[in-house]
Amino acid sequence: MAHVRRQNIFTTMLAGIKFGLFWILVFLQLPIIILLPRGRVSVWYMRVFMWFLLKTAGIRVRVHGRLVSRRPLLVITNHISIFEIATFPVAFGGSFVAKKELESWPVVGWVAKKFGVIFVDRRPSHAVEALAVVQKTVQTVSYPMFLFPEGTTTNGAYVKEFKSTLFNFVENSNVTVQPMATVYRHLDGAPISDEDMATHYAYFDNAKQERGPHAPRERSAFAQLFHIMVIGGFRVDITILPPPSLAGMDRKQIAAMLQKTVSDKYMELKDKEIKK
Repeated sequence: MAHVRRQNIFTTMLAGIKFGLFWILVFLQLPIIILLPRGRVSVWYMRVFMWFLLKTAGIRVRVHGRLVSRRPLLVITNHISIFEIATFPVAFGGSFVAKKELESWPVVGWVAKKFGVIFVDRRPSHAVEALAVVQKTVQTVSYPMFLFPEGTTTNGAYVKEFKSTLFNFVENSNVTVQPMATVYRHLDGAPISDEDMATHYAYFDNAKQERGPHAPRERSAFAQLFHIMVIGGFRVDITILPPPSLAGMDRKQIAAMLQKTVSDKYMELKDKEIKK
């Protein structure tokens, strides 16, 4: 079985060079992003922008299956770390529904807005307004929108329950919902242990996980990016599942059914070795 690359002075220096290169590439692209009009063109350019991030971080992407061509399309999946935000645009195009807190991140929030990300305030008092914005956007764009129904990241040991309020606008609508299972692996396709996942790959608030190992410490998004560069990257395997029929279901039934679909497939795949 593959192992996480150890941190030493050589891997740290190499990661420092990659991290510096990443920021140089970001700032070189900022004039382009400023000039791009919001809409389909800027969403398309996100693929280019995120491709540089994946290359400098050493992250590879494997896609199993295809998204349907029907629109409007909402794609839902489990959420382990920040890297789904880079891998999905590169693999599929499209944009995201993200938590409001991300909007205030330096550089990241502004770039995300430009790339068509919808920021949702998850406080109950703002739920109706936020979901109305999501509904309007999903109905009008020609590209897929990605949503993380767990509402946060996990330690990779399981899939959290999906928040049913996020599916209010899906009830009795023409929105096609397609589930995916996102699995992290070593670069050679070997599975990553739950302990290594929590320690090296998952990064956010691991002390509050419902089950599985806890990370020894929490990292910021940029510290996590640097850490992945130190350990040499990893592989993201995305398994696309067929859109289920949602006819006659309310939001709670939709959330429960989709969570079970994604969780079952994730738990089936996460400990398997898949070379291709």
